[in-house]
Amino acid sequence: MWLLVGLGNPGSGYARNRHNVGFMALDEIAKHIGCGPWKAKFQGRLTEGRIGRQKVLLLKPETYMNLSGQSVGEALHFHKIEPENLIVFHDDLDLAAGKVRVKLGGGHGGHNGLRSLDAHIGPSYHRVRLGIGHPGAKELVHGYVLQDFAAEDTLWLKLLLKALGDNINLLLEGDEAGYMNKLALAVKPPKAKTENRTETT
Repeated sequence: MWLLVGLGNPGSGYARNRHNVGFMALDEIAKHIGCGPWKAKFQGRLTEGRIGRQKVLLLKPETYMNLSGQSVGEALHFHKIEPENLIVFHDDLDLAAGKVRVKLGGGHGGHNGLRSLDAHIGPSYHRVRLGIGHPGAKELVHGYVLQDFAAEDTLWLKLLLKALGDNINLLLEGDEAGYMNKLALAVKPPKAKTENRTETT
């Protein structure tokens, strides 16, 4: 069994924040694989489904970002899932907007959600790093991640979220390179459309 986790903050006020792209990713994956309704469990919202022959649980912690490890730790312990079968979707300031990288283990990079996970379950889990870009200065980071995505982000974000769900089977099959390639192709705009694009104000 696999546990897929999206990181974010609960409540409608945070729903479209850059920091909540992990929640958005999980919502899209749940829709793609036909999961049932979300239910309150493990200090979060939980649903389940199947990806191929694999049973998967999807969890959105509602502890607020900096306590995410409490929720995830409870779910792993209850279902006896090893951290190696955990995939976490989260925002990443160090990647350009729309870029995605997948890795097993590593540091938290100052991300409070990952810091909490590391403290509760250790670092040996899969991370899907969803690039949101960087505001350019450290003192701007807090406000930037808690702002909604800008209007110009709408297209690439929609394409990325759809591709995350459409190709999730590759990730569970261990084809991380194939998954990243599919996402990159989905988000990259066709050349002709880019050249003929008209700007609006």
